[in-house]
Amino acid sequence: MRRLWMLLFVLPLVWAGPVYPAFATAQPTTDDSTEPPGDTNRGLENEGKDLWDFDDEEEDVETWGALVRDQAPDLALFTLFATLTLVSFFRKSVWLKYVTFVAAIGYMGFAKSQLISVVNIYGAMTGNMPVFRYSLAWYLFAAFTVVSTVLWGRLYCGRVCAYGALTQLLDRFVPARLRVNVPPWLEQRAAWVKYGLLATTLLYFLVTANITAYRYVEPFWLFTRRGSTGMWIGLAVLLVVTVFVRNLYCRFLCPVGAALGLLSKLTVFKIKRWSECNTCKICEKTCEWGAIRGPQIVMTECVRCDDCERLYHDTSRCPHWLILAHAKLRGKLSSVKAAVTG
Repeated sequence: MRRLWMLLFVLPLVWAGPVYPAFATAQPTTDDSTEPPGDTNRGLENEGKDLWDFDDEEEDVETWGALVRDQAPDLALFTLFATLTLVSFFRKSVWLKYVTFVAAIGYMGFAKSQLISVVNIYGAMTGNMPVFRYSLAWYLFAAFTVVSTVLWGRLYCGRVCAYGALTQLLDRFVPARLRVNVPPWLEQRAAWVKYGLLATTLLYFLVTANITAYRYVEPFWLFTRRGSTGMWIGLAVLLVVTVFVRNLYCRFLCPVGAALGLLSKLTVFKIKRWSECNTCKICEKTCEWGAIRGPQIVMTECVRCDDCERLYHDTSRCPHWLILAHAKLRGKLSSVKAAVTG
């Protein structure tokens, strides 16, 4: 019975033993110690005190209100630019589209150097993105790009991208006689090159974690005005060739355009087609992006430039409206003839 009582007494102590850390055990004192033997309260008195007696510094914590105020100019300017983009898109206005191009080049390009890059796609894949609280305008820009692509297609490529705006504006001043029309069979095959560049670049990033190579895949560094002599020469060659082959980089070489092309497969509001589009070739010949093949619009290549949509509403050129007008006129003539003979 006595052993049982001892066991009951020891078990709680053994059970409670691991709660106390090893460094809490008492240390033996030496003869040089000035502390009187048995004075164990002195250490307890100092425990938890700041022996250095430094003043506590209050760390400034930025509130969301302060963060938004600091970034308000960028947020407001991009909101204005996005509004201009959407107004020009829905109004199908040519002059508003070119105003948007100028704004994209000046503000998104040279002022902010803010373009979607293949580096951003790699960052989204690896979770390495800008800090949200300090990059509100960038996330608004990225969200606008993704949402507009899902809703209408590659609107970013056709309106927002500063480099795309530059080449489209350049094309405005190039005489038509200098243009080289790429044969459809070559155009369809060349369009796959940008998907190969997208896959190759992302694979290179994943294997090497070296993202500096993007400067040799994208000419967007142009807007930072920082590049080696070789890069400037390569850019000059690209722009000269673009004079002859419309939107060369955007159509055949841009990895970002390839990524947005894949996303545009989810497009909700697609371009309307008439039954007469099965035989009519007017829009197909007009499309400078090679995005119309017979009656089909290839959404992965379409940048919503509005050219074909303006033709759809042109009652003097679109066969759909011409046929309707002819039928309406024929109906009126039949009514008049019936009234006369009756």
